[in-house]
Amino acid sequence: MSSNLCHMMMRDKGKLVIWPANLDRSRSRKDGRIISRKSSVEKPDLRELSKAAEKLNLNPEVEADKKYPRSWWEGSGRILVDNEEPKTMVARKIAKAIKEARGG
Repeated sequence: MSSNLCHMMMRDKGKLVIWPANLDRSRSRKDGRIISRKSSVEKPDLRELSKAAEKLNLNPEVEADKKYPRSWWEGSGRILVDNEEPKTMVARKIAKAIKEARGG
């Protein structure tokens, strides 16, 4: 394993990567949605993800320059959050917090 790859993996250790696509109701599972349509939200943006994660005390780190590999042409960005439970559970909680913030 190259030292660069090793360094990359170390940096994300203890953090979960959450992309807006993971919570986006308009995307299919194949396109990156990881929670049910019922749990997901319509076109979440990075600011909403960050605010929701902040509200849930997940210590979000925003990486606005990152591009989701399956839709690399969209500069969606991503957040890194504390890894305290399975990614789908965290994604569901963030989506729920976004829904609440939107008044739904």
